[in-house]
Amino acid sequence: MEQFEAYLLAHLPVSPSPHPHYETSLRQMLVGGGKRFRPALLLGVVRAYNPLLLSSAYSVALAIELLHTYSLIHDDLPAMDNADLRRGIPTLHTTYDDVTAVLAGDALNTYAFEVLSNAPFSDKVIVKLVRELASNGGLNGMVLGQAIDCFFENTPLTLEQIKMLHIHKTGKLIAASLKMGAIIVGRDDIAQELYDFGIDLGLLFQIQDDILDVTQDSLSAGKTTNNDTSKNSFVTLLGLPKAMDEADILAQKLYLQMESFDENLHRELSPTLSKYINRHKE
Repeated sequence: MEQFEAYLLAHLPVSPSPHPHYETSLRQMLVGGGKRFRPALLLGVVRAYNPLLLSSAYSVALAIELLHTYSLIHDDLPAMDNADLRRGIPTLHTTYDDVTAVLAGDALNTYAFEVLSNAPFSDKVIVKLVRELASNGGLNGMVLGQAIDCFFENTPLTLEQIKMLHIHKTGKLIAASLKMGAIIVGRDDIAQELYDFGIDLGLLFQIQDDILDVTQDSLSAGKTTNNDTSKNSFVTLLGLPKAMDEADILAQKLYLQMESFDENLHRELSPTLSKYINRHKE
């Protein structure tokens, strides 16, 4: 992922302006750290089936990371989670103000699609990629999940409703990352299988986040923890032991699905997946 990091650092141009911290605010949360989990999934699929397209796929991976980072900036705002730490550094609204954070998120969101539209692929492929990122990150995807999450604070949902919430808020962008990798390499035959796997993976990721919110301090997690007491989290609904059981069951399911991957895909994705599938046990 070092080459991707270099690509990311080189592709955030901002026109000169009299604004004292506009460019800095755009870069702060984007380059301040992060797991780069979604780009790693996309690039792993591309590497498995056509490594010659890897350098071309960096722009698509960057678009996903831009969209994801915008969502974190907005998620941390006082109107939403009101968090003061993300990726181990102060959140933008605490460093500057709410307006700066809102506009930085807006800019990264729209820039994601500018980057994607300029990706070195055919127009047909670009349209497919734009559709996946927009549909999974937008009004029927991540944004819907966030809306449900915020609206139902202090209002308990059922387990199935919580799963639906987090599939949208977290799962769909992870699933899209895998599917977009398949689109790049022309593997429409496995695109839906990878997407479905990604939905389960995203759900596990959210259960793990809920667990880590109550088992880690902010310094260890790199973000504000113990911040979900009014939220519909798996721990809030089930309690920590049962949430751990849910994570274990889903992790085992994902391991079994990984074993069905062909040799190339298993080789490229298993290092990244193995690192995260059991992180709730760390």
